Amino acid sequence: MASGKESNINGSSSYQCEPCRSFGQKCSHLVKKQRAKFYILRRCIAMLVCWRDRGDH
Repeated sequence: MASGKESNINGSSSYQCEPCRSFGQKCSHLVKKQRAKFYILRRCIAMLVCWRDRGDH
């Protein structure tokens, strides 16, 4: 696509720098996305645990 965006089945769009990425680039991109999701999840869990522990006092 000329716009650099691609729509998926859910209707949301994802940005692609190049029309066709190599397999390695796709894997690298997916790993980065998963790492970011796990980071956010870890931070949320840590915040909830700290909040619960602080509320017990």
